[in-house]
Amino acid sequence: MSDDAQLQVGPGYARTQVAKALVTAASHEDADTRRRAEERIDRWLQVLSGMADGTLSIGSRTPVEGLPAWVTPEVVRGGFATGNAAAGGPLEPYEEEAARRAGVPAERRALFGHYLTDEGLAELGELLDSGRYQVTVPEEAALLTVAWLLRAGDRAAALDVLEEIGPFADRLRFLPRPTKTPPRDATLAHRWTVGEISGRLAAKRTPAPIAAQREALTVWNPFADELLAHWLETVRDGRVGAVEPEGWRERGEKLIRRYRRLAEEHPHCGKHRNPKENLAILRTALEAVLEDREPPRLLRHAVDSMVAKRGAPGSPGHAALREEQAAQAARPTHHALAQIVLARLSAIPGDEPLPAVEPFIAPVTDDEERRTRVPAGSQLPDSMRRIVADALEAPIDVLVERGVVPSAEVLAELTPQLVAGTTALAYRDEALRTLMAATYRAFRNRRSLLLLNLEHQVRIGELPWVEAVARHRRRDGTTRESARTVLRQLGELALQGFPGTILPNPLIGELAALARQAGVDVPLTEELAADIFMGTFTAKFAEAARLAADLLEGTLYERYYGIDYAAVRELGDGPLRRKHGKRVSAGFDRLCHSRAGVPAQRWGPVAQNGMVIEQAQILTTHNLAALAGPIGADPAPGWDDLARRAFTTACRLVGRVHRNPRPLPAIKDAAYAWRQALFFLSLCGLKEQIAVTAWIQDELDRQPGHVVARLDPVVAGLRHVLTGGSLDDGTAPHARRFTGWQAGGHWMRQVG
Repeated sequence: MSDDAQLQVGPGYARTQVAKALVTAASHEDADTRRRAEERIDRWLQVLSGMADGTLSIGSRTPVEGLPAWVTPEVVRGGFATGNAAAGGPLEPYEEEAARRAGVPAERRALFGHYLTDEGLAELGELLDSGRYQVTVPEEAALLTVAWLLRAGDRAAALDVLEEIGPFADRLRFLPRPTKTPPRDATLAHRWTVGEISGRLAAKRTPAPIAAQREALTVWNPFADELLAHWLETVRDGRVGAVEPEGWRERGEKLIRRYRRLAEEHPHCGKHRNPKENLAILRTALEAVLEDREPPRLLRHAVDSMVAKRGAPGSPGHAALREEQAAQAARPTHHALAQIVLARLSAIPGDEPLPAVEPFIAPVTDDEERRTRVPAGSQLPDSMRRIVADALEAPIDVLVERGVVPSAEVLAELTPQLVAGTTALAYRDEALRTLMAATYRAFRNRRSLLLLNLEHQVRIGELPWVEAVARHRRRDGTTRESARTVLRQLGELALQGFPGTILPNPLIGELAALARQAGVDVPLTEELAADIFMGTFTAKFAEAARLAADLLEGTLYERYYGIDYAAVRELGDGPLRRKHGKRVSAGFDRLCHSRAGVPAQRWGPVAQNGMVIEQAQILTTHNLAALAGPIGADPAPGWDDLARRAFTTACRLVGRVHRNPRPLPAIKDAAYAWRQALFFLSLCGLKEQIAVTAWIQDELDRQPGHVVARLDPVVAGLRHVLTGGSLDDGTAPHARRFTGWQAGGHWMRQVG
């Protein structure tokens, strides 16, 4: 098979997803979960149907027959396209309303034609000037861009866009969604809107065990006290039922009638129906006596045990206990508190974030107590506070500091909000800046496709309407300097916020976009998937390795991983060849395979592919050298602080290996965290390296035994290299070089 033979995806993965969804749809107890599973089944069946009839080409950047690359495809798990366009489907309510206002049929082609009339263009112009619109998929920006081009006098570019998108006017949404809110501050970001967190709060329910406990405390315990007091009226000389005071039976009948009503009204706690419970014994005994039957023999035992345990009803000890239980039951439920927060949020439009969270998470007020009977001063639980905080709009570094951004993956989700504004600064016209920022944000929500044969994801510049306004970008240094500043700040934020986590691919994409805007020529490399690895790397991986060599030659990092960075530099002198139309470095390929101990091959077993990919990450530092080098990231806490925190992450991840039936993801991520710690440590001076290594040993000694057993040889390897030793000459048999991938089973699985 030639190097350029095309790899194709089979239907096995899609069939597995259908099978999983079928199980969920058939057996899950939650109706909404079952409904979502049925929707997944429909989408995956579309995938299988398209693969079978050839209308879908999974692995291609144009997977849907008849749709160009710029059309946003509907994508399901794993990067599989369903065959539908994300901007397709039935008309949205706002489209139907637009058709009604325009007096045209509720059809997309009719709407498309209307917005090219003078009246329609005037309406689009008003939207452009106000900025009160939303773009959820990039296609919704197309007609606004045409309107701007015509207003700017660039008729030729407008016609080019119309010629490209016109054939799809009957199928796709090219119209933006009007909103009531003006454009947002480009320096701020938010994770959720008020509407989104309100949905999460509305779903707050009192857990069944807590509801049962509250019912027991507020309903059944007091009722049991009444039954006990009723029976105690019959006691004489220690005998229950010895006497029957006047009116005792009538009062007993009222108690039984009230019991039946309570049992219907309070279904959560079932202890009153348990024949072994004292409450049930007292009640059935009363029913028996009222029906002139003998009470159960357990009656006296039940009465005596209840009095012995808590005292008689009304006694000081009994009263104190019931008072304490009543106070416990009076604590507001999560559901009740959620309703108060929802009332506070109701004044904020659902599509808005929150400028501050404090007013919405304050203790319950006196006025709220009068309206809801929830005690004033009641505090919201931490879980509810976190939900509200998720809607905070603030600079991204503030969101990271407050924990609203808990991971590098979430940081990657929010970064487009920041990068969009920076990228849009390149356009002189304010209305165009707003439009391109909205387009960028929508484009970054586009889900990645599964790609083979070294293909790359569609880039925003390939959208016809974005390409059409490229000539209206300004070329001065102002935007480049702004992008460079944001690039450096974002790099520092990722490092100091999540030092033990490798950069996720979406974040790398944002950094690359900023680097292009800033004019910083830096190779940023994505994490490759081991299951579809093509056995080769594009030329930028070799460039990234040479960049790492310039920064790390002679350092602890080079010695620990046994790298010859001088040889890596020489890769630049080797020949580049083309594969699937991409430039690749044969020398870098050979070096990665050699270091992994894996024969060069186009498609190998997943574990072997992972070993080769990991060696590429080690050689390139997976973008750390780019951040610390050309991008200029210099985290305020210092490299030694980042090294400590990365090691803490490694300890936490290794802790997940113990008794884990599927430990490999934890091992892989722990190895990544360890590599980050070594990189940060290598940027420190010798004195700091010694101090941090001593701290690492102390920190390891505080870990559970199974963590110590697994990381002790790893830390021994660090100490050995720090003192001038090598991990390749056999002088430290106890020490290990920690990598995450290993064919034939990872050694960490056998430890502990």
